[in-house]
Amino acid sequence: MDVLSDVITVMRTGDPSSARVERVSPWRQRLSPAPGTAAFEVVLAGSYRLIPAAGAPVALGAGDVLFLPHGGRYELADSVREGADGTGSPTTVVLCGAYRLDADRGHPLLDELPDVVHLPARLGRHPRLRAVVDLLGAELESPGPGSNAVVSALLETLLLYVLRAWLEDQPVCAGPTGWAAALADPVIRAALDAIHHDPARPWTVRELATCGGASRAAFARRFTALVGRPPLTYLTWWRLTTAARLLRDSDAPLSVVAAQVGYGSEYAFANAFRREFTIAPGRYRHGKRLPRQT
Repeated sequence: MDVLSDVITVMRTGDPSSARVERVSPWRQRLSPAPGTAAFEVVLAGSYRLIPAAGAPVALGAGDVLFLPHGGRYELADSVREGADGTGSPTTVVLCGAYRLDADRGHPLLDELPDVVHLPARLGRHPRLRAVVDLLGAELESPGPGSNAVVSALLETLLLYVLRAWLEDQPVCAGPTGWAAALADPVIRAALDAIHHDPARPWTVRELATCGGASRAAFARRFTALVGRPPLTYLTWWRLTTAARLLRDSDAPLSVVAAQVGYGSEYAFANAFRREFTIAPGRYRHGKRLPRQT
């Protein structure tokens, strides 16, 4: 897997939700995504404002995409003052919904996102995101055979394209650090892709540097500066994060989970997991197991 796909696979829990909603002016609505819930809205028609608890309001218009990755409290309000000043549209149509994320095990890529991700509609920008929005809107407005599967797949795709669009819009040069810069750096991106493609491999710093064609010392410094952890520290962290997802979502024996994330014995895996999570893997599995869907 590439980094972004892998992060979403591990961080996401449960099924996303979505709906097509019409709001008739004048209207106001409170929005309070719970911790571990990332909300989104796509404006199909009309305009309105997002009013955060702190900071300036965000004006939203047709075609805009709004993503709230960290929960929080917000207010939504139409753009028509008391419904009488003639601005905006009397009816606002949105696609809205939410994704469930692992609140206890966030990835730094998601943690770096601002509280409000606003992707304005701009001609020629992010055409694939726009295409997914159009397909999702059409499917929710006129469901057909297999709509549940179609909507589920489109919601997964929407999340990836929202994150990709945000990363693409970040100004990146030689100076900035963080995940936007890391994924834009071909050397660091190659090493991250290698780790995520095969986390069980006994990687060395030299081997990871070679993936991007860099010297060991320069690679280690650059990786640590951008990612926030030395290469092998990130590898260990990602192995155990992946293991937590396997324990949560599968019935695989601990020995199998250990092997899948690069540990030669169940004992070594259990010790490493306990250091990271302060709980044994078996107890973690029992506490995190999701109810089966019926």
